[in-house]
Amino acid sequence: MASTSGRLVRVVSRSSPIWKSLPRTTISVVPKSTFRQQSRRGFASGATKSNSGLYFGLGALALAGGGSFYLYNSKDIYGSASNTRNVVNPKFEDYQKVYNEVAARLIEKDDYDDGSYGPVLVRLAWHASGTYDKETGTGGSNGATMRFAPESNHGANSGLSAAREFLEPIKEKFPWISYSDLWILAGVVAIQEMQGPLIPWRPGRQDKDMSSCTPDGRLPDATQGRKHLRDIFGRMGFNDQEIVALSGAHALGRCHVDRSGFEGPWTFSPTTLTNDYFRLLLEEKWHTRKWNGPKQYEDKSTKTLMMLPTDMSLISDKSFVKWVSKYAKDNEAFFKDFSNVIVKLFELGVPFPEGSEYYTFKPLHS
Repeated sequence: MASTSGRLVRVVSRSSPIWKSLPRTTISVVPKSTFRQQSRRGFASGATKSNSGLYFGLGALALAGGGSFYLYNSKDIYGSASNTRNVVNPKFEDYQKVYNEVAARLIEKDDYDDGSYGPVLVRLAWHASGTYDKETGTGGSNGATMRFAPESNHGANSGLSAAREFLEPIKEKFPWISYSDLWILAGVVAIQEMQGPLIPWRPGRQDKDMSSCTPDGRLPDATQGRKHLRDIFGRMGFNDQEIVALSGAHALGRCHVDRSGFEGPWTFSPTTLTNDYFRLLLEEKWHTRKWNGPKQYEDKSTKTLMMLPTDMSLISDKSFVKWVSKYAKDNEAFFKDFSNVIVKLFELGVPFPEGSEYYTFKPLHS
């Protein structure tokens, strides 16, 4: 299937005008049922602190994480997992083949949440990148240290073994690509194949060993409010507008009781990226859900959607809500800002060579 996909679109430099205007607001073809539109659409983040009582069954998850630990640790506990025996100097065409392979596998493997592994691949790329600390220069996507415990067992990363294991056949087929580059490229694939904007991407991440694992607590805690969001995202160098734009990823996927403690999707079509997350935040009436789980909100009209405390903080803060309103009204503006800020997130802490080029891949389904 990968061989039938389109070739590369272009190579993009950061100074190029296209960097500022990459969004693609409409797609005419959607492959298979993998990315089927439901009614409208949601994302599987739901990150909470690992020591919280919200993580039901964490012992079992820890055992599962141990299995994943052995899978990766046996190969590269002492250094890089990169293997260049097949491709010494990969070119754009080589990365295009990797993109196509991930996209084709997304279409073929439709036995995950809502028929798609797409949202959990975005979450893997997000969580691999969102550990960056600008003060210490540690964390971020350079390293793929979630391959190892304890990072693989952090509460916020519960369930991400599914995404890592989904990508193992790709890594085996293309052993020359680092896990670090593969995880982020897979996130780009997922965003684009779920009808999101084009995301410029460049290679250069190197895998690290377990000594570079980040401490727990660097990812957002969904039980918190606006101060927490500014603290977490400020540590990475993001402003209020960027915080809101990144939150738009909650248009994808859903939360799971056995992972974050929360339950349900954010939107009616959790495998399609649009501005529905923002529209629903403003247009629906939300009230606290009455259940035995942690505090979350449900929509009054259908009681099938949910919002987290961190989501609701976006409409209770004057600075945040103005961006929520903007994106709710303008999907193209959301796509443009989301593309820019997700690239920034994916590159935090990565020592790219000077003058390295950005690649833009054509979606398999376009």
